[in-house]
Amino acid sequence: MMIENQVIEILLVEDNPNDAELELRAFKKNNLANRVFIAKDGAEALDYLFGTGIYKNRKNYVRPKIVFLDLKLPKISGLEVLKKIRANLETETLPVVILTSSSEEQDLIQSYALGVNSYIIKPIDFEKFIKVTSDLGLYWLLLNKQPPLTCDRPLT
Repeated sequence: MMIENQVIEILLVEDNPNDAELELRAFKKNNLANRVFIAKDGAEALDYLFGTGIYKNRKNYVRPKIVFLDLKLPKISGLEVLKKIRANLETETLPVVILTSSSEEQDLIQSYALGVNSYIIKPIDFEKFIKVTSDLGLYWLLLNKQPPLTCDRPLT
């Protein structure tokens, strides 16, 4: 999904189309769906965030306010994506929420060691899944106070 010249508030990194659709439905319920960009794997997420690959024209692809990141992704894992986000001065304070089906303790420990802001295990129940996703969007976009960006210009 390409969205050019539009304010993107959420970068959703999700390879499961069913989960992505449920998350979009939850965002839509709170009028957030028109500000979501979906990356289907870790490589696409990094290209989008850092203005590389097909997103090299940085002025057309603005940085999101938050990243919802699955862990089990094709090409580049969610943990590797998180590591690269935290290692870059332009994105080190960007809020990242792991939204995954993994309840493995090692994934949880590694995520926090790498600087994740929150770790949420996706509920199996449809209604709970919608509620959790909706609450996450509202909290991170409306209630949470974020530090100022390292710079106000688009990433180069």
